[in-house]
Amino acid sequence: MTGDHQTLALVLFSVFVAVTLAITTWVSRHRHGSAEEFYAGGRLFSPLENGFAIAGDYMSAASFLGISGLIALYGYDGMLYSVGFLVAWLVVLLLVAELVRNCGRFTLADVVAARMAERPVRIAAGTSSVAVSVLYLVAQMVGAGSLVALLLGGSSEAARSWTVIGVGALMVIYVSLGGMRATTWIQIVKAVLLMAGTVALTVLVLLRFHGDVNSLLSTAAERSGHGLGFLAPGLRYGGDWTARLDFISLGLALVLGTAGLPHILSRFYTVPTARAARRSVVWSIGLIGSFYLMTIVLGFGAAALIGPDEVRASNASGNTAVPLLALDLGGGAGSTGGTVLFAIVAAVAFATILAVVAGITLASSASVAHDLYSSLRRRHAKQYSEVAVARVAAAGIGAAAIGLGLLARDLNVAFLVGLAFAVAASANLPVLLYSLFWRKFTTRGAVWSVYGGLIPAVLLVLVSPVVSGSAESLFPGIDFQLFPLQNPGVVSIPLGFLAGWIGTVTSSEPPDEARHAETEVRALTGAGAV
Repeated sequence: MTGDHQTLALVLFSVFVAVTLAITTWVSRHRHGSAEEFYAGGRLFSPLENGFAIAGDYMSAASFLGISGLIALYGYDGMLYSVGFLVAWLVVLLLVAELVRNCGRFTLADVVAARMAERPVRIAAGTSSVAVSVLYLVAQMVGAGSLVALLLGGSSEAARSWTVIGVGALMVIYVSLGGMRATTWIQIVKAVLLMAGTVALTVLVLLRFHGDVNSLLSTAAERSGHGLGFLAPGLRYGGDWTARLDFISLGLALVLGTAGLPHILSRFYTVPTARAARRSVVWSIGLIGSFYLMTIVLGFGAAALIGPDEVRASNASGNTAVPLLALDLGGGAGSTGGTVLFAIVAAVAFATILAVVAGITLASSASVAHDLYSSLRRRHAKQYSEVAVARVAAAGIGAAAIGLGLLARDLNVAFLVGLAFAVAASANLPVLLYSLFWRKFTTRGAVWSVYGGLIPAVLLVLVSPVVSGSAESLFPGIDFQLFPLQNPGVVSIPLGFLAGWIGTVTSSEPPDEARHAETEVRALTGAGAV
C-alpha cells in the first residue's frame, strides 16, 4: 500500500479512537459507581438505541472481513456464515430475549441461579462465559492484525503484533473507565459507520455490474477457476463425509450459538422492560439482516473484481477481501478515489473491532466479578467492590486475548468466531433453555450441563485440525490431531443437553417446584423483574 493509504487510514482511525475516548471520558465523569451503572448502563437505553448497540455488538470483524473473504474464496459455501448468523436471531427473538430480561440482572448466571443453588451454578456459568468471550476476542484481534498487515504492505510482523497489543489496551480503557454506558454509545457510533460503509460498497459493486446480479455471479464464477461449481454447494464442505459433517456442525453452532453469547445476552439488561428488550431485537434483526445480505454482494464482488487468487495472496484466509475490493472500486491502487475508499473501509473495520472487543470484554469481566468473585470470596476476607474487581478482570482478559490473538494470527476470523459459537451453543444454551422451560431441572443438572458442553467443546478443538496436523493449523509442525472436524458443535452441543438431562435425573435433590413457578411467572409476565 502507498503512503497515502496508510496516512489517511491512520488519520481516520485516530479520529474514531479520539471520539470514542472522549465519549468514555465524558461518561466516566458522570458515572455513579454502582454495579447497575457499570454492568447495565443504568437500564436507560431506548429500544432503538439498544437495537443499534446489539447490531454493533454482533456485526464484528468476523462479519465484515471474514465472511466476505470466505465467500470470495469459496463462493456458495462461504454464504453459510451469513445465513447462519442471521437465522440465529430468530432463536434469540423467539426463545430467550424477553425471558432473559425478566429473569436476570446482569449475566447469564443470574437467569439460571434464580431457581438453583447459587454458588456452583454461578461458578460454572461464569467459567463458560469467560471461555466463550476469550475465544470471540481472539477473532477480533486476528482481524485487527490482518488489517494492519495489509495497510503496511503485509511486511511488518512487528506492526501486526503491536496492533493487537494496542487494540487490547484500548478495550481495557473503554471498559474500565466507561462501563456499559460508554460501550453502548461506542457500539451505536460503530453500527452507523459500518452500515454506511457497507451500503456504499454494495451500491458501488452493483453499479459496476449495472445492477445485474446475474452478471456479478457469472463473473465471480469465471474468475474463481471453478466455473459454476463456485455457485454450488461443496467447494469447501463437499469433499468427503468429514467435510459434510463439518458443514452440519458449523450450521448448528452458528444458529444455536448466538442465544448463548454472554455479550449479546447482557445487552437485554440495558433497557428498562422486557417489552423494550423484544423491540430491541426486532430493530437489530432489521439492521443485521440487511448487513448480512450485503456481505454476500461484497464477497461475490471481491471474487469477480479482485479474484480469489489475489485475495488469497494478500491474506491466505481471505480476511482482506473487502479492503482490496474498496481499493478497486475507488479506482485502483494509486488513485485518489481508491486511496480514500480504502482508508474509509480500513478505519470502519478498525472501529468495528474496537467496539466489539469492548462489548465482549465488559461481558466477560462482569462474569468474573458478578459470578466468580462473588461466589468464591470468603465472608471474612477483605471485600472489594464488584465493579473494582470487574475493572481488574478486564485487564486480565485483555492480556489473555492479546496472547492468543498473536498465536492465531493466520486463521480466518469468521472461522474463529464459529468456534466461539460452538462453545456458547454447547455450554450456555442448554442450561439456559433447561432453566427457563424444564420444571424438574436441578442444580446438579445445571452444573453438569455447562461442564458437559464446555469441556468436550474445548477438548475437541484442541485435538482437531485447527490446532495441529495440517499446514493451516496453529501448530503446523506437530500433529496430535484425534478429532477430524474443525468445528465441534455436532458432538458437543448434544453432549451439553445430554449431560444436563443425566445430571437432573440422577440428582438426589428434589426440584424446587415453587421456585420454578415463581421464575416462570416472572419470565412470562415481568412481575418482580429488576
